[in-house]
Amino acid sequence: MPELTLADVGPAVRAAWCRETCDDADVADWSPANPARGQCGATALTVHDLLGGDLLVAEVRYPDGSRQGRHWWNRLPGGVEVDLTREQFAPDEVVQEPSVVERPPGPPRHCATQYLRLRASAYAALGVEGRERSVARAVASAPITAVRAEAGASPVRSRHCEPSRASQTPRLPCPTTRGADPE
Repeated sequence: MPELTLADVGPAVRAAWCRETCDDADVADWSPANPARGQCGATALTVHDLLGGDLLVAEVRYPDGSRQGRHWWNRLPGGVEVDLTREQFAPDEVVQEPSVVERPPGPPRHCATQYLRLRASAYAALGVEGRERSVARAVASAPITAVRAEAGASPVRSRHCEPSRASQTPRLPCPTTRGADPE
C-alpha cells in the first residue's frame, strides 16, 4: 500500500471542512467563504493521525495584547511546519510562538465530534479507513517545499479547539456540501 504525502492529505482534509467540523466557539464566524475558520484542532489531529510528527499550539492575540484564542497545527517528522488552516484569521489576529504538545491517548476533550467527523471524511476520501499514522509517515519533498513557502508568508491561526487525544474512526459524513451555504 503506498504511503501518503502531504499532497494527498491536505486536499482531502480541506475538502472535509464544513460547519459541522467547525469548533463550536467559531461557528458564528464560519462560512463557505472562510471554510478554515474553527477547523484547526480537528485538522491538526487528523494530519497527525495520517502523517505523524508533532502537534503545535500557540496563543492568538490581538495587537492590544488581548487573547483571541489558541491555534493548533503540525510539525511533520522531517521538521517542516504545516498549517492547513492558517488562512482563517483576520490581519489583526497574530499567532504567538508555538509549544509542542504531547498527544495523550483517547478522544479529544474538546471538539471530539468535529474531529471524528472530519477524520472520517478525510479517511474515506483517501481510502484509508482504519489506517494509523505508522503506515503513513513519508512526505514527498515537493509538497513540503510548497508548504514551506506558504507557511512563511503569514503564520496566522484559530480559537478554542483543543486537540488532546486520538480516537477511533466512525463513519460520520458531513451533511453539508462544499461551496453551498449550509444555513
